[in-house]
Amino acid sequence: MRLLAVETSTLAGGVALLDGDRLVGEYLLDVRITHSERIMAAIDRVLVDAGWTIDDLEALAVAIGPGSFTGLRIGLGTVKGLAFGRSLPVAPVPTLDAMAAGLPFAALAVCPVIDARKDEVYVSRYRWDGVAMRREWDYLAMSPAALADRLDEPVILVGDAARSIVSPFARVAPVGRRLPSPACVGQLGLERLARGESTDAADLVPMYLRPSQAELKRRGLTVA
Repeated sequence: MRLLAVETSTLAGGVALLDGDRLVGEYLLDVRITHSERIMAAIDRVLVDAGWTIDDLEALAVAIGPGSFTGLRIGLGTVKGLAFGRSLPVAPVPTLDAMAAGLPFAALAVCPVIDARKDEVYVSRYRWDGVAMRREWDYLAMSPAALADRLDEPVILVGDAARSIVSPFARVAPVGRRLPSPACVGQLGLERLARGESTDAADLVPMYLRPSQAELKRRGLTVA
């Protein structure tokens, strides 16, 4: 199955093409340019480099968060547009799941940690069970200090906020393993599609662990 994966949960966004279990191409960029300015250009580039066209795609996968509210809206909106025009099945993939999937066979537990702003991080914990990375915690939003207090064993930290966790149990992954991977979003997306877990594009929603600033303003609440 030829699949396009889109990851825009953090500042480091990107896309990947998979043909079954083969990674055909991946484009990842960590720069201060908004996803709205680069996501379609990235899709066009990876398709051209692979010798594919949009019409060659058979499915889509997209990271649904948690992460940047704006980035997630852009990523999901892009995938919705592609899916609607071609009736493609879509696999929604939690961002933290995809980040943990990049460290299979790890002897230690893995905690993906994403900067949530306002002195908080998004986090969960995973462990290799011999077959896959299994999630042990809920998807959480908490302060870096609260996460450090919660750690009770050595863990591998990945994500853009990994270095904000000060704990004797923290083991920060190498830079090449730290960013969200579009290829891992695609891998988990293919696994979901194989289980019949596709989602209609109209039903795609981001995973928000807390209200956005816009939502807080609508409720008349103070935004710090």
